[in-house]
Amino acid sequence: MGKKYKVGIVGATGAVGQELIELLFKRNFPMESLELLASARSAGKTVNFGDKSFVVGEAKPESFEHLDIAIFSAGGDVSKNLVPEAAKRGCVAIDNSSAFRMDPEVPLVVPEVNAHAIKKHKNIIANPNCTTAISLMALCPLHREFGLKRFVAATYQAVSGTGVKAMNELENQVKAFAEGRSPEVEVYPYQIAFNVIPHVDVFLDNSYTKEEMKMLNETRKILEAPEIKCTTTCVRVPVIRAHSVAISAEFEKPVSVERAREVIAAFPGAELVDNPSQKKYPMPLFCQRKVKCEVGRIRKDIMFDNGLSFWVAGDQLWKGAALNAVQIAELL
Repeated sequence: MGKKYKVGIVGATGAVGQELIELLFKRNFPMESLELLASARSAGKTVNFGDKSFVVGEAKPESFEHLDIAIFSAGGDVSKNLVPEAAKRGCVAIDNSSAFRMDPEVPLVVPEVNAHAIKKHKNIIANPNCTTAISLMALCPLHREFGLKRFVAATYQAVSGTGVKAMNELENQVKAFAEGRSPEVEVYPYQIAFNVIPHVDVFLDNSYTKEEMKMLNETRKILEAPEIKCTTTCVRVPVIRAHSVAISAEFEKPVSVERAREVIAAFPGAELVDNPSQKKYPMPLFCQRKVKCEVGRIRKDIMFDNGLSFWVAGDQLWKGAALNAVQIAELL
């Protein structure tokens, strides 16, 4: 028998927290115990999974004294307060928020891309932004083959990225329309049903959003390629779960569509779905609860020299969050 670990999930009652519980059991993670933690507001709730029942505890510094691994998915403020507390108690913290991603002391890990980076951890490992992780399932194999110089991306982000309330709001707005009622708007600044909103996260001084800058900064760090340039427009779309990204990229070396297809098909995190004549291309509808991200619509880009354009879709709650965190735990 191999070693078994005492695991904690912080933010266990949220959308990603629920997926984390499922994935840890589904993938037979070697757990001696699982402890669910959340804010004082959620403490005392019962969470059921299969025939197991868990009472949610309040996440406090002392919660981590007896844990080996804690996966955090409760937002940046909670992570800033509690991740260092877990680390100093000898618990390895895998953090889903953006709090530590750009800290030079903290590895930012996508297991299929830079598993080696995990060796440098000092009890804190960061999980990347969802759109970055999904995009890298196509960008990484192409970078290894052709040398990525720069790319332009437009994201089509599902409401699952905002959480359970946003998923409920989209469903409720669609129902309201079907019943001839006015939709209620609470989570987003505008109605999301039958609309797209070119605004994800807060606007910065340069008029990009924080989400858009994450794509540049995190891609550079994960690929260990500080010279890569990119520009991104992040858009929220009326899809329940699974993000999509349209990318046009320029490379150092001459590109070939055939070779691009080969390296993507061989990459562990990607599935090639690319036969437009048969109407086969990635769609969020078929990426939900799927381990691999789908890549397709691969074509020579007509703007860039040595350029390729392509489309990626992946489950935001899985590869974009919970699955990547569990894969990091598996690497540990």
